[in-house]
Amino acid sequence: MRVALHSEIREGAVDSYRERHLRIPDDLVAAFGRLGIHDWTIWRSGRRLFHLVECDDWDAARAALPQEPADQAWQRDIGRFVELFRDADGAEGTGPLEQVWDLAAQRDGGR
Repeated sequence: MRVALHSEIREGAVDSYRERHLRIPDDLVAAFGRLGIHDWTIWRSGRRLFHLVECDDWDAARAALPQEPADQAWQRDIGRFVELFRDADGAEGTGPLEQVWDLAAQRDGGR
């Protein structure tokens, strides 16, 4: 499955956030693999971040990540730079964004 997420960087933290993502810890990459997260891409517009995550089951991965020592350490570090995550309605939360349209799905006969 593919999900999109939206988060915001704290004021003045863009450069530090970018620096931390030059290479994330190898143990976090391994944890993602164990939890079925196959790819995670982040784009930035100002302080807004848009994440595209390819995974087996986002809800299961999101529930399991907090128990992973690598993710605990990562959150302690990266959390200094992240203001918050927003859900599809703009409220605070890590729910996926609503997919409005998909070219490939339309080509394949979907919407």
